[in-house]
Amino acid sequence: MKPRVINKELLWKGNYLQVFKYNLVNSNGRPLTWEVVKRVGTRGIVAVVPFTSSGDVILVKQYRPPVQAYVIEFPAGLNDRNETLEEVARRELLEETGYRADRLEPLITGPLSSGASAEILTVFVAPNVQPSGNQQLEDAEQIEVIKLPSEGFMEHILDLQTEDTMLDLKIPGLFELARQKVLK
Repeated sequence: MKPRVINKELLWKGNYLQVFKYNLVNSNGRPLTWEVVKRVGTRGIVAVVPFTSSGDVILVKQYRPPVQAYVIEFPAGLNDRNETLEEVARRELLEETGYRADRLEPLITGPLSSGASAEILTVFVAPNVQPSGNQQLEDAEQIEVIKLPSEGFMEHILDLQTEDTMLDLKIPGLFELARQKVLK
């Protein structure tokens, strides 16, 4: 028998995040508590692994205040506008990179940080993305687009790590899953 939640108590709510205390009973019948972070007004998170027709991979680099560093990651965003996850993926890819996807294929879905957060990430692969003009960034966004070749991708991505720039740890696994699906 898996643990079950008896009740949830809202501990704190900000503009974008909220923290709950879950009171549970574990499989041995013992009570326990767990603190959980949730996003306010969000129904899912998406990421896109985009490939150009020549096999290059498109990534983004942006400053992330929680880690106080620039982070290189795949284009991603929140479902906070009552869209489908595929619509969010198309919109975020265009907004963050200026590339358009004619086709998106579901790749994988799962938790981002299951010990602390309720966030579920849905990842799409976008084969043959095309440049479609400029980025359409929100006021607070400053995003640099990075294009790397698929051949030798891991060596190239590791070379981008510096004292001020971190790599999103999802990159290697998502790249490999997407590469197997697109470049087979």
